[in-house]
Amino acid sequence: MTKILASLLPLAIAFLSVASAKISKRGTSGQVASVQSQSDFCFFLPPMFGGGISQNEDRAVAFCTTPLAKAPGARIFPSGFIQSAHFATGNGYVQVTGRIQGSAYGLSASDGGGQYDRRAPVGASCAGYNYFVNLIEPNNNIYCMRCCNEKKDCNTGKSEYGCEAVISGNYS
Repeated sequence: MTKILASLLPLAIAFLSVASAKISKRGTSGQVASVQSQSDFCFFLPPMFGGGISQNEDRAVAFCTTPLAKAPGARIFPSGFIQSAHFATGNGYVQVTGRIQGSAYGLSASDGGGQYDRRAPVGASCAGYNYFVNLIEPNNNIYCMRCCNEKKDCNTGKSEYGCEAVISGNYS
């Protein structure tokens, strides 16, 4: 019995090392967004100027209005990109909704957009919350970002319906 346990020990250590490496990747530099206020927030965008939203769901990076300690390694939104921002809170969530000028980051006006959440980009999170849902719609010049304590408050199953269906808010 002791020999069996001794032979299983290296396998258990290897498994735990791989599992902890995968867990620690969540929230690495550039992969943490934050929603703190109407003027201090982040959400995800393609890593390169002019990149398609849905084509970069697995490798998007966080962009913020200002450098935020809760979003290490995040980039700053290009000048003129954020046109409006409306902050709201609810029971167990915070959100920001508003308008963008996609051309400030080279986004195509015909790009129907896409959704980022804790499954994509890989390792992404929203500081202080367990879940998030973030949609960017360059064709409609709108965005939405909600960070939630409970999965039920961050509906990730309706991305094709767009921001206004997924996150009620002010899009003016």
